[in-house]
Amino acid sequence: MFNPLTRDDYNKVVEEFSDMIFRIAYQNLCNIADAEDVVQEVFISLLKSKGKIFKDSEHLKSWLIRVTINKCLDVRRSFFRKNTVPIDSQVISYTDEEKVLMDEIMKLPKDYRNIIYLYYYEGYKIKEIAEILGKNQNTISSKLQRGRNKLKKNLIEGGYYNERNLQECT
Repeated sequence: MFNPLTRDDYNKVVEEFSDMIFRIAYQNLCNIADAEDVVQEVFISLLKSKGKIFKDSEHLKSWLIRVTINKCLDVRRSFFRKNTVPIDSQVISYTDEEKVLMDEIMKLPKDYRNIIYLYYYEGYKIKEIAEILGKNQNTISSKLQRGRNKLKKNLIEGGYYNERNLQECT
């Protein structure tokens, strides 16, 4: 199916992965327009990689995530991005608890935020995240733990949860 991509394969990939790519881009950029641009750029990169051979769907998914993260870094570095004012808007309607949690996740340093997102929202294992991000599994594991601890601390300090509530959830 993926050696190389046919037009039908490409359309299936767009249909299957565009929402995930948008969520990753939005989670990194906090801007709908920039996230939509990144989605388009990722799929353009896929079109341009005609000779690229993907072993399976997971290999393709990992490649798409890596390209998405790199495109987000490009946007963050760009002159235009540095000189615009973001418009605050809600992409997805969250419950109050989900909104608080997502807001607190967005406040985490980018390294922790990406790992937590891939682990909890996309369901990747530590080994897979290490491969996607090109880092050691132990590094990913410790950053995931530190990210959880920071998130827990921020939620408690913000008065959203107390120690007892958090222990009941874990």
